[in-house]
Amino acid sequence: MSRWPDDDVILYDGVCVFCSRWIRFIAKRDVAARFRFTPIQSAYGTRLAQAFGIDPDDPDTNAVVHGGIAYFKSDAALTVLSHLPGWGWTRALFMMPKPLRNAVYTVAARNRYRIFGKYDACFVPDVAMRARVLE
Repeated sequence: MSRWPDDDVILYDGVCVFCSRWIRFIAKRDVAARFRFTPIQSAYGTRLAQAFGIDPDDPDTNAVVHGGIAYFKSDAALTVLSHLPGWGWTRALFMMPKPLRNAVYTVAARNRYRIFGKYDACFVPDVAMRARVLE
């Protein structure tokens, strides 16, 4: 696991329709506004991705920095979900073998554009969410 100075930051693919919906899903349920977001296509997101060994031009994972530690693939998704109100039950999914969880994640990540589509430019959040976006 890697360390990063900012906390509760979610790195996501800003042109991926599924990834952008994931961010909106989180923002809507994160009533405490704990998490902030950065698209991998932004200057900040690119630096974060490179620091963690993620290719900003061909990202194969999202990431979340929580407690100063970076989590990737299924660990990232479950870490975020498990900190949302009413979603604590998702912690139980950590008991599934990580290779199995990540295999499912990888299949979805590799096919995300084909299945869900791709924006021509980064998803632009609404005014309320814009304050939580790091660029």
